[in-house]
Amino acid sequence: MGIHKGTKLTENPKDISYKVRFDKKTYEKLETLSQETGRTKADVIRKGIEVQFEQRK
Repeated sequence: MGIHKGTKLTENPKDISYKVRFDKKTYEKLETLSQETGRTKADVIRKGIEVQFEQRK
């Protein structure tokens, strides 16, 4: 297949997809964080995982 024209090359490709389900309240929190920080919802979720990972140490 190859790389499609216009595809950004990155050192850390996001090639794994994962589906999650949220209740309305949690989704609204995610939406608010996304809007306030200017980040995508995926970036907010990834950052949350990093925070949780670091706190476990």
